[in-house]
Amino acid sequence: MKKITILATFLVFSHFALQAQSFRTGIGIRGGLFSGLSIKHFVSQSNAIEGVVATHHRGLVIAGMYQMHANAFDAPGLNWYYGGGAHLGFYNYRDTPWFSSSNSNGNFSTLGLIGVVGLEYKIDEIPITIGLDITPAFNLIGHTGFWINTGLTLRYVLN
Repeated sequence: MKKITILATFLVFSHFALQAQSFRTGIGIRGGLFSGLSIKHFVSQSNAIEGVVATHHRGLVIAGMYQMHANAFDAPGLNWYYGGGAHLGFYNYRDTPWFSSSNSNGNFSTLGLIGVVGLEYKIDEIPITIGLDITPAFNLIGHTGFWINTGLTLRYVLN
């Protein structure tokens, strides 16, 4: 019975993986608390890497994430995804609300972990994807703490 359960689970996840994506690389814009550029590249049928370069409180944030994708709700072109990675931020003390009341001058950096959970839809008629996600993050260095961002991403599919 245990072998049958393992085999059934493998077949279900294999089915999802085969339908996980319908493009290889996409580049676009991301809006939200962190707004900027995004590029996603699939390294396999169901696994992708995403890079984001965004602005935040007049600073710059660079994030890299590894993501797993699977078909959502048996809807063609609609996928859910989850994953995680790291982010690095560069800020000026006077432009950040959490330090604006201090007398600090100069620049500082942050380094931390970032997660992602979202839905993405590939429009068949045109080479565009639209995604909505939640990205919780935790800064380990710099201004330490936990925060959550939601974002909307539009990407042009390159291939």
